[in-house]
Amino acid sequence: MTTVHLGMPGVRPQHASPGSTLRGTEDFPDAARADLGDETLRGNLRHATATIQSKRASAVREVRDWQKLRNAGSALKWQVTDHLPELLEELEASVTAAGGVVHWARDAEEAGEIVTRLALERGAEEVLKVKSMATQEIGLNEVLANAGIRAIESDLAELIVQLAGDTPSHILVPAIHRNRAEIREIFLAAMPDLDPSITDDPAELAGAARRFLREKFLDMPGSVAISGANFAVAETGTLVVVESEGNGRMCLTLPKTLISVVGIEKIVPTFQDLEVFLQLLPRSSTGERMNPYTTLFTGVAEGDGPEEFHLVLLDNGRSAVLEDPEGRSALHCIRCSACLNVCPVYARTGGHAYGSTYPGPIGAILSPQMTGMHGSDDPNSTLPYASSLCGACYDVCPVKINIPEILVHLRAKDVDRRRETRGDFHGTWDVALQGAGKLMSSPRAYDIAVRSAGPLSSVLRGKNIGKLPGALPLLPGWTDHRDLPKPGTSFRSWWDQREKDRDAEEEGS
Repeated sequence: MTTVHLGMPGVRPQHASPGSTLRGTEDFPDAARADLGDETLRGNLRHATATIQSKRASAVREVRDWQKLRNAGSALKWQVTDHLPELLEELEASVTAAGGVVHWARDAEEAGEIVTRLALERGAEEVLKVKSMATQEIGLNEVLANAGIRAIESDLAELIVQLAGDTPSHILVPAIHRNRAEIREIFLAAMPDLDPSITDDPAELAGAARRFLREKFLDMPGSVAISGANFAVAETGTLVVVESEGNGRMCLTLPKTLISVVGIEKIVPTFQDLEVFLQLLPRSSTGERMNPYTTLFTGVAEGDGPEEFHLVLLDNGRSAVLEDPEGRSALHCIRCSACLNVCPVYARTGGHAYGSTYPGPIGAILSPQMTGMHGSDDPNSTLPYASSLCGACYDVCPVKINIPEILVHLRAKDVDRRRETRGDFHGTWDVALQGAGKLMSSPRAYDIAVRSAGPLSSVLRGKNIGKLPGALPLLPGWTDHRDLPKPGTSFRSWWDQREKDRDAEEEGS
């Protein structure tokens, strides 16, 4: 009898799959360096983030119980985190009872396979999409294109990015890095039959996009649309999509088949819980009292909306985040982008430097946890360092995610990993910080170093130290990009001289 060796069944990795768009090709410092030299980009970001910040602050001041709302939102998110398996099962039962079909996707590849199969079975050559970060995360447009299906973004900013062959750089305003003149050129190059005399007036550009999309809404072979969701209610199976334009509502109501790709963390326990989040989200994101368009849909209903509804629940590394007690609150994010708009790092580099679908402070803690940090050559290992730890992101987060605390936690994990790797814990940073630790642990050595700094700086010209030689450890990386002031007289030296002067005055009197 022949022995058959079956081997071990293959198990997909717990972290996000390599096919997702959660990891860039460059370290953050290298990617940011190029963007810092783009004056147009920095001007666009400065104007947009300042405007959104101002609107948000005004909208928040109107709510007297804002901090209580934040506390309620945080508590609800912790409830979801602590009971996610049960809530997911409840959501599946609710959606199924309402006539929908639930699919489970462990990673980007599995989610892409499910959506592509559903679209092909319905003969779709084009699909319309509502703005969705989950579908950006799994690279769905590219997956569909490989199967011969063209995905068309219905959100204006997403459409701009798509027509430009670009990628989003902001959670709320994907085309924040583009100005009106650039958008006009993009439309002229990509939209057929567009009047060449069109100006960069926002109303004219919006009108051009409206005409382009209306044709797509009314001519949908296969009639398939794809969305994400801001919230999914476990109690009722209801999905919620909030937007500012109304294009998403057309995608959610006109097609015969609607497919929603939703991260497993988007659950809220009950319908009443939406009361909290639908107050927190618009004020934190667009600085409005409420979203212009809030669409809620539950399963299918004969003669009203899509004839088929499919919900694809996406993990893709979220379980790995859930495993870390100190980092799991990153899953509480409701994608408002408030942290991006106040972050001094994001405001100067933009979103592309982060290399992930999720940029800014939330991306700096979410992406590394979803993908894992796999060594010094992994670009996501540098993301936790893309912060000054000023704490502004925590102050504005509507669900009170302590982003600075998680950043420090992830930095510690990276350092511990490097310490355990032979030969990987002896970079200039490590050597310099070890030396600083020894210096600061000795009062005498520290006093000598501080006292010596003042006289040594007198040989340097100007008010600042300027660029230091690259052979020195650590410091050149700082002085290459910043003006480092020359050290003045140390406090101890000043105090000693003060005491001498006082004694001299007393003796003279």
